[in-house]
Amino acid sequence: MIYQSQKPDSSLSDYVESFWMLDNPSENREVILLPDGRVDLIFSESVIEPFHVVLLGIGTHPEQVTIAAKTKIFAVSFNLLATEYILHQSVSELLNYAKILPSDYWHFNINDLNDFEKFCEKISVKINEQLYGQKIDDRKIKLFDLMYSSKGSLSVKELSEKVIWSERQINRYFNSQFGISLKSYCGILRFRASFQHIKEGKLFPEENFSDQSHFIKEIKKLSGFLPKELSQNKNDRFIQFSVLPKK
Repeated sequence: MIYQSQKPDSSLSDYVESFWMLDNPSENREVILLPDGRVDLIFSESVIEPFHVVLLGIGTHPEQVTIAAKTKIFAVSFNLLATEYILHQSVSELLNYAKILPSDYWHFNINDLNDFEKFCEKISVKINEQLYGQKIDDRKIKLFDLMYSSKGSLSVKELSEKVIWSERQINRYFNSQFGISLKSYCGILRFRASFQHIKEGKLFPEENFSDQSHFIKEIKKLSGFLPKELSQNKNDRFIQFSVLPKK
């Protein structure tokens, strides 16, 4: 499979993690998709499905999927702040689910899958249009910046104190907007950061896990497998799009 990604302009970095494309020119691929904490807007087509647009919510468990032969995917991976200020919706009902959007969403069509660079340019314009004129809550910007920069290692209490926003209010916001608690989401971010280490054969915690037992328990809960099994990754069957090698 051919994978490419591109970072957004710095003005969009609070909202967009990356733009990416995946091309599977050969046979069907069975993979296990692991949680990575992202919300993905996906534009795709294959020999078995016409052009369509899907919004993927946050995943909390591994999912076995088939990437059909001749599938082409262009996508934008959003940070959580984007759901409120760009997508203008809660994704709480999309926890571990996907929603099919209109096929002309944001005026995209099958021809936009011909050139990844132009796709990135066009969707950046659309995102800026959605942001135009909005007043963004500074507490939320700071909260998400701390969350992502620490890779989920800060506790809810620490985040609350740094942002000056009560733990109760933060968790109410998270459950209402994303369908998941802040603590659980930070666990996914720690897992995501650990996956790259595990791929490299480092089977001891390098993120903020209390001990080896806690590390193993959390990895198995989110992936369904022990760290050693993930590190072997036979036939590249375990995938986090955020850490796929670029070709």
